[in-house]
Amino acid sequence: MSLTPKDAQAIFDQSFAPWVRALDLSITSISPTGATLHMPITADLTRMGDVLSGQALAALADTAMVFACAGLFGEMKPVATTNLEVQFLRAGQGAAILCEATVVKPGRQLIFTRARLRATPSGKDIATATATFYLA
Repeated sequence: MSLTPKDAQAIFDQSFAPWVRALDLSITSISPTGATLHMPITADLTRMGDVLSGQALAALADTAMVFACAGLFGEMKPVATTNLEVQFLRAGQGAAILCEATVVKPGRQLIFTRARLRATPSGKDIATATATFYLA
């Protein structure tokens, strides 16, 4: 069994918290090894200087890594974030952020993931993240 981006998007649109859905995330790809999500940079997500807020980046990374776990299973299973670490590399500016999340090591109860966040259209890395998820 595998998830398509359309299936994953429907799960996101129907099951995630309203404040996460307000990020206007699009799931552009999903596979057994990871997922890629797209987030437009809007005025609602920026602070002074038109810089994307760190909270929005962290939520994007966490959500992308959750979908990387779903891609691994071929379906959405309940996972809980046990730790999340984000390294902010530069200001998030541009039109959108592309987040590529991968499964680093799946275990029976813990899944280790990594994410790379890049600004578009510049293609510059703006953050990286790692997270561990507990399979509930």
